[in-house]
Amino acid sequence: MKLLESAARNYSWGSRTLIPALRGEPEAQSPVAELWFGAHPADPSTVDGERLDDIIAADPANQVGSRVAGEYGDNLPFLLKILAAAEPLSLQAHPSKAQAEEGFARENAAGIELTASNRNYKDDNHKPELIVALTEFYAMAGFRPLEQTRRLFTALECPELDHYVSMLADEPEAEGDNLRALFTTWITIPGAKRKELIAAVVAAGERLRDQGAGEEWMGMVMDTVASLNEQYPGDIGVLGALLLNHIVLQPGEAVYLNAGELHAYVSGLGVEIMANSDNVLRGGLTPKFVDVPELVKVLTYSAAKDPRVPQVDKSTQNHVHGAQAWSYPVPIEEFALDRVELSGEDSVDVDFDGPVIVLCTSGAVDVNNEHGESVALSAGRAAWIPAGDPAATVRAAGKDSAQVFIARV
Repeated sequence: MKLLESAARNYSWGSRTLIPALRGEPEAQSPVAELWFGAHPADPSTVDGERLDDIIAADPANQVGSRVAGEYGDNLPFLLKILAAAEPLSLQAHPSKAQAEEGFARENAAGIELTASNRNYKDDNHKPELIVALTEFYAMAGFRPLEQTRRLFTALECPELDHYVSMLADEPEAEGDNLRALFTTWITIPGAKRKELIAAVVAAGERLRDQGAGEEWMGMVMDTVASLNEQYPGDIGVLGALLLNHIVLQPGEAVYLNAGELHAYVSGLGVEIMANSDNVLRGGLTPKFVDVPELVKVLTYSAAKDPRVPQVDKSTQNHVHGAQAWSYPVPIEEFALDRVELSGEDSVDVDFDGPVIVLCTSGAVDVNNEHGESVALSAGRAAWIPAGDPAATVRAAGKDSAQVFIARV
């Protein structure tokens, strides 16, 4: 059991304050977008100065255990992050496992360097992901049901949209086909015509707000659409935002996104866990490489009324002693994530068949095991517990309460 040093990612959409404030540090000089806790070869965490992927490769039986190594090879199958967005991320989706394997092989055969700016597939893995809010967190996540989008288009009273309303016919069995038709039509509109359409939509949204018309959620959507157009004038991602669920998570609430689901995080701080991949297909709202045809190939076009993941109370389970604990069930096997609130004499036992990362997100905790090993964690720090280590116990340090996330296979 050791302290796990994170790798920092300084993307332009990151925040200079959110992660530094979490860790009790002064404002950063450049945006800090993500802290990576894991063994992805692009930016692995370190233990005592050594890369975690190298540590695992040297002793997989002890580090990840025979069960995990047998299923996923000599690597950690999940990647844990703290994500801080001050500006919207790109409009994006992630490939399925089969799509990632095909795309990775194709780009390798084409001789595209892994670090090339026009590279889509950095590895051959899928990237389903779960994000849990630490602050109020605004996300655009998955296509909203077409019935709601029809209501929005009607409320906007925008003649320039009338041509596209026919693609939103009330045919539940054809909802996916209708979404595909509308989205693919929009992305093929010539640039000048697209800018005209977006300008008309933004103006219609302003009229809607000024008149106090429409439903409450529509105002939030149109405010975001207008803001995105200011940042990325005429971008296809602005039109994409018209079709997505716009949700505001409160701390502890979560969203799960499977392969092919279009999304963009807008603002806030959260803990994110995903399969061990860095594959992103971008469709707009970014200065980075955008490959719309490839994005269209991986999208599922299935509407989701609410992509939130329920919080399952685990406080009464045998390994939880006085603490409040919740899990976030997801339909994949690569990762599981628990959130635990600790205070006073509360504790939680960490004893799983496989490797574990314990991440502190508020207060401070002590992680101890029966071998006398101990790791002290403050907010924004994590511990690596190999599969071969004995069970550990996590307790709040001192009198203040603390919060930890426990990530495992």
